[in-house]
Amino acid sequence: MLKHHKYVVFPIALFLFLLVPYSNWAQENSARKVNLIGYLEELEREYNIKFSYVDQDLGQLQFSIPDTTALPQILEELRKQTLLDITKLNDRYFAISKSKFVDICANVVDNFENSTIMNATVQVLGSNISQITDLEGQFSINGVPRNANIAIKHLGFKTKFISAEELAGNNPCKTILLSPNYQELEEVVVYQFLTTGITKEPDASIELNTDKFGILPGLIEPDVLQTIQALPGIKSVDETVSDINVRGGTNDQNLVLWDGIKMYHSGHFFGLISAFNPYLIENVNIIKNGTSVQYGDGVSSVININTRNNISESFVGGAGFNLLSGDIFGQLPLSEKVSVQFSGRRSTTDFISTPTYNRFFDKVFQDSEVKENNNTSNPENIVRDEDFYFYDFTGKLLYDINENQKARLSFINTNNHLKYTEENESGTSKSLLEQTNLSFGGSLESTWTPRWSTHLNLYYTRYNLDSQNIPSPSQQLFQSNQVLEKAIKLNTNYKLNHNLNWLNGYQLNEVGITNFTQVTQPAYKSNIKGVIMTHSLFSELDYRSKNEKFNARGGLRLNYIKNLKTFKTFDEFILEPRLNLNYTLTDGLKTELLGEFKSQTTNQIIDLEQNFLGIEKRRWILSDNEILPITKSKQISLGLNYDKNTLYVGIEGFYKKVDGISTATQGFQNQDQFNGEIGKYDVSGIEFLINKKTTTYSTWLSYAYNTNNYTFENITPNQFPNNLDIRHTITFAGTYTYKSFRMGLGANYHTGRPYTKPQEGNNALILNVFPNQINYEEPNSSRLPAYLRADASFIYNFKISEGIKSSVGASVLNLFNKKNILNIYYRINEQNEIETIERVSLGITPNFSFRMSF
Repeated sequence: MLKHHKYVVFPIALFLFLLVPYSNWAQENSARKVNLIGYLEELEREYNIKFSYVDQDLGQLQFSIPDTTALPQILEELRKQTLLDITKLNDRYFAISKSKFVDICANVVDNFENSTIMNATVQVLGSNISQITDLEGQFSINGVPRNANIAIKHLGFKTKFISAEELAGNNPCKTILLSPNYQELEEVVVYQFLTTGITKEPDASIELNTDKFGILPGLIEPDVLQTIQALPGIKSVDETVSDINVRGGTNDQNLVLWDGIKMYHSGHFFGLISAFNPYLIENVNIIKNGTSVQYGDGVSSVININTRNNISESFVGGAGFNLLSGDIFGQLPLSEKVSVQFSGRRSTTDFISTPTYNRFFDKVFQDSEVKENNNTSNPENIVRDEDFYFYDFTGKLLYDINENQKARLSFINTNNHLKYTEENESGTSKSLLEQTNLSFGGSLESTWTPRWSTHLNLYYTRYNLDSQNIPSPSQQLFQSNQVLEKAIKLNTNYKLNHNLNWLNGYQLNEVGITNFTQVTQPAYKSNIKGVIMTHSLFSELDYRSKNEKFNARGGLRLNYIKNLKTFKTFDEFILEPRLNLNYTLTDGLKTELLGEFKSQTTNQIIDLEQNFLGIEKRRWILSDNEILPITKSKQISLGLNYDKNTLYVGIEGFYKKVDGISTATQGFQNQDQFNGEIGKYDVSGIEFLINKKTTTYSTWLSYAYNTNNYTFENITPNQFPNNLDIRHTITFAGTYTYKSFRMGLGANYHTGRPYTKPQEGNNALILNVFPNQINYEEPNSSRLPAYLRADASFIYNFKISEGIKSSVGASVLNLFNKKNILNIYYRINEQNEIETIERVSLGITPNFSFRMSF
C-alpha cells in the first residue's frame, strides 16, 4: 500500500530510505491490475487531493499501475486505460466521469483455423459508422458511442455481436473469434423438380419431401415408392413398388432404408402400394450413382427414407381414407425435450369390396391358384372364402438430451395376410400366406465440438414369409422364408476447415436367412440356414469450394465378409472406391461425374412353381461363394444439366456392370430357370429430361435409352438381352395448380421387355425326359408388345374449421383401359399341353381419398 507522509524530512539518507520502498512497490504492482476506486483513494491520501465520481461508473473498472510517481502522468494513464474523462476543477479537486464516446479496436480471427479474417464488415449498430478489417484482420474506430453494440459480419461466418465498451481501452487490441457457418446456400438446389417437394441435390441425388409434395399423374397421396418411379431411369416392369428397377437392376439390388434400418419388405397388396405411411416421412433420398461410402449393399440404388426428426411444439396429426385403407398419424410433445410419433394404417379389403380393390385383386391373382379356381367350369358347386387384409404401424420416440445430443428410437411393423378356403364335392382345401416385417432401431447424434460430431445407429429387423397350402388332408405344403439382421454403425464427421469435411466410420452387420420347406406327400423336408457377418470401415472427404461452384466427394469402403453357417465357410475382403464430382460451368449450367464400386450378399431367388399361392414367389437367400457368389457392381456416369428461371434440362449417360448374378435371381422363365448358372449383366444408357415449371404449372418430357445384356458362359448363346432390357422409355406429363385445386395428367410409354417362346410345331415339347419339358427358342429372342398407360389425378384443399385442413382427391389409373401385357411365360398342364400365361396390367382403376390434418 502507499504510505502517506505527514512530515517532510530533508536528510538524504532518510529520503532514500523512504523512496526505495515506494519504488519497489511501484515496480512490483505495475505488472498487475488493481481496483480503480481503491487506487484513487490511495492517490487522495498520497497527494492530498480529492476525486469526485459516481461509484456505479467506476465500480467494475481495473487499472494497471504505471511505473511513475508524477501525478500528471498517472492521470494521463488513467485516461488511456479507462477512457474516462478527468476534469481538473482546481489545484486539489478533480471530477471523473464516463466519456460518451470511446475508441475501439480488435483483431478478427477464424476460430476454426485460427487465421485472420480480412474484409470482414464492422458496423456500429444504430449509426452510419462502419469499417472493414485490413489484410491482418484488424480494425480501429474512434469516437464510437460508449453504449453502442458492434456487429462483425463476413460471408461464411456467423455474425458476432459485442459491446463497444468491451473493445475500448485494450492494449493490445482484443481478439474476436468468428465461428464458421456451414449452412448450404439454397440457390444450388433445384427446388421444383417435376413437382413441388421433389428436389435435385448438389451431389446429384434426388430428395422427396412429402410435406411439400404437390401432385403427380395417378397419385392422390405421396406414396414414396410410386413417386420415385416418375424419375428418369427408375421404373417397374410389372407396375409394383415391390419390384422397382433402377437402371436395369432387379429390386433386390436396391438398398431400402427406413430411419437407418434395412427393410426386406416394402409393399402392401403384394407390391401394388408402399408399406411406408407417407405422412410422418420427412424426406426420401434416392441415389442412383455416386453413393457415399457410409452406405453398403444395394448395387443398383439407395432409397433412404427418414421420418420427422424434430420435436414439435404442439400436437400435429391427421387421418384419412381411400378406397383401399384408412390411416391415422400424429406427433405429440411430452415436454420441451421429448415427443412421440405414431402412425397406423389398415386395409378395408376384408369387409368392403370397392372398384379399386377389385382391379387390384384381378391383377395380383390373375395367374394364381385363387384366380384359376374362380374360373372353373362348375363354380356353383364351390364355396369360397377369401380373407385378405394388410396393416402397418410405426412409432418413434424423440429425446433431445441437450442442445448437442439427440436420441431417437424407431419402430415399424407391416403385415400382409391372405387366407383362402374352398369347399367342393371332393373336400376342403386351404391356402394361407402371411408376410410380416418387424424392425426396431435407435440412434444417438452428438456434437462434441464445432468441428467434431458423431452419429451412432443400431437396429434389429425381422422379415417372415410363411405359406401353407393344404389341397387335401393327405397332402400339405409348408414354406417359410425368414431374415434376421442386426447392425451397429458409427459415423464420425470432422470439419478439417470451412470447405473440407472428413467422414469416417465403422459398420457391423450380421444377417441370417432361413428357407424351410416341408411336403407331406411325397415326404420331403428341407431347412437351409445361412449367416453372414460383415465388418466395414469407411473414410470419405467432402470438399466444397468457397464460391460453391465445385463440389467433390470421394472415399473408400473396406468390407470384410465372413460366411459362418454354410457347409464351406468363406471370408473375403472387398474394397469399394466411390467418387462424386460436381462443377458449375456457368450460371445455371452444371456438370457431374459419378462413379462407384459396390457389393451385396443378399439376393432374392424367384420360384415360379405354384408356391406362396403363385403370387409371392421371391425368397431371400445369402451368398455362399459357390452356388451364389457375392454380387459386385461397377458404375460410372457423366451428366450435364441446365436450370435457370423456369427451365430445367438434364442429360446423363451411364455404364454399369454387375457380376455374380444367377439365373435363379433374375426371374428366368425358360430352359435356364432352374440350372443356377452364374453370370453377369452390363447396361449402358442415356437419360434425358426437360422440365418447364412455374408457380402454377409444371410439364416435363423424359426419355431413357438402355441396352442391357446378360453374359452366361454356359448358356447358348452366351450373350442375350436382359429380362429387364427396356430399350426406350418415354414419359410426358404435366401438373396444374389453381388456388386450392391441383391436377396431374400424364402418359407413360416403353418398348416391350424380352421373353422366350417355345419352338414351333412338334418341337415344342421334349417327351423323352420325365417330367416332360418345353423346348424353347434362344433365350429372350422375342419381345412383348409396347406398353402405354395414361393416368390422371385431382386434389382439392379446403378448411373445415380454423386449424383443421382437409382435402379430397380422385385418381384414375390406366385412363383409357388399355390392356398392356406385362409378361408371357409357359407351363405344361395336366393334359401334357403347353399353356400360355399372360400377365396383364391394371385395367382402368379409380380411387378416391379424403384427408384431414390439424
